[in-house]
Amino acid sequence: MSGLVQHTVDTPYMVGAVHCYSAELAGELVLFDTGPPTEEARRYLRQHLDLARLRHVVITHCHIDHYGLASWLEEETGAVVYLPYRDCLKIETHEQRIDDLERLLAGLNFRGEALAELRRIFSSGALFPPFPKRYRAVEEDLPAALGIEAIPCPGHSQSDMVYRGEGWAVTGDTLLRGIFQVPLLDVDLAKGGRFNTYQAYCGTIEKLAALGGLRIYPGHRQRIESVEETLFFYIIKLLQRVENLRSCPEEDDLMVLLQRLLGDAVRDVFTLFLKASEVVFMQDLLRQPQLLRQALINIGLFARVEDLFHSAVGR
Repeated sequence: MSGLVQHTVDTPYMVGAVHCYSAELAGELVLFDTGPPTEEARRYLRQHLDLARLRHVVITHCHIDHYGLASWLEEETGAVVYLPYRDCLKIETHEQRIDDLERLLAGLNFRGEALAELRRIFSSGALFPPFPKRYRAVEEDLPAALGIEAIPCPGHSQSDMVYRGEGWAVTGDTLLRGIFQVPLLDVDLAKGGRFNTYQAYCGTIEKLAALGGLRIYPGHRQRIESVEETLFFYIIKLLQRVENLRSCPEEDDLMVLLQRLLGDAVRDVFTLFLKASEVVFMQDLLRQPQLLRQALINIGLFARVEDLFHSAVGR
């Protein structure tokens, strides 16, 4: 097979249009990601896919724009839906996770109305559309005959997966051209406590670098021409923001720190949650900069960012 077929569907979210991909693998029709739970997306899939032949729906991560139609496709086609293991845990512990996430955010000094509004958002179907009923875990149940390697690449979320085939890789939101990734605060679904996105992402960098030379199929925007240059963009943006964060006076209260960084520019509580996620990620980096340094050395990128790295982390 020479490549995958890209399907681009508009979304009502700030990320804009999302890409899904279909392929014939081992004689069976496979769809990577689904698009959002909108009538426009359903109509698109009906028009551009032979749904009667669809056998496998493989999800990169359970954000609404990537798996929003998983339940509908399961019912419409009888296809098997494969989710990352940690997203399976997210489904199975949904109510407990909401409670744990609320406690996590309260511990970071989210308070009162902001905390209540975030709980309302997380509890609603706005972020979590109906889950498929007969889902399977990618890491355990994806048929070997399809020739797909499932590579856990946490960082954007704790459940991110990259799917590698012969000469190609579907990367979801792990490699996006010209977009700085926002790692999301979350509870660790396997171990409890806060999921350390920074530590996970340092390992993910090395896995992503190993995709060089493959044809990359990202979840948004244009095709990735160079994995190394995309990672270089991410690291530069990250270190610039870390340097800006370190220039602020030390502050233990995350909400006060966000006020100093953002002023009144952010009023929407979910956007505040995204910004808080980014700041906690960078604070973890400042505590353990050697993890990022070693990852960059391992992929041969440290020399290109060395001066900025030392300026950002102050050592």
